Amino acid sequence: MVTLSRIYTKTGDQGETHLGDMSRVGKDHPRVAAYGTVDELNATLGLLVASDANLPERELLLSIQNDLFDLGADLCVPLPKEPPEYKQLRIAAEQVVRLEKAIDRLNEPLTTLQSFILPGGSAASAWAHLARTVCRRAERDAVALTRTEEINPQAVIYLNRLSDLLFVLGRVYNNQGKDDVLWKPGLTQS
Repeated sequence: MVTLSRIYTKTGDQGETHLGDMSRVGKDHPRVAAYGTVDELNATLGLLVASDANLPERELLLSIQNDLFDLGADLCVPLPKEPPEYKQLRIAAEQVVRLEKAIDRLNEPLTTLQSFILPGGSAASAWAHLARTVCRRAERDAVALTRTEEINPQAVIYLNRLSDLLFVLGRVYNNQGKDDVLWKPGLTQS
């Protein structure tokens, strides 16, 4: 259980922050950028969920928001050099499998795309596409972190699958893809 009795501590006033292992790094550190973008993704999903009280797949999205806190905790704690004394919270393969099953279930009734689609159509679809782009940035930030530090490989895999799921949800929220706005290459060229 997490207990937050004080909201501000002033320990970050000089541009540094504590990681989950209590080491200190700059607030612009790639690890902080990675879990910060995951936090932004979670907030974007919160806007999607709040956009419609009867939103299809609401429970799935709420479970993903919880997963994203797990993912932030995973990225916030560097992998230890020695086996830890306690079980650390890490994204697990079964969380990725759950996303894959949702993608397969939701994509099955959709028509095959004949063109790229433009983000938009319904408001829920637009939010899903915005979340997808933030998810892709979180994935890029996590990959950038792997260039200098080892991280749980399931973290990157989870983000990759989640962006796919958000794409499919964007289509679901456009009347099962029937109201997708298709890209027309060169539409405004003379």
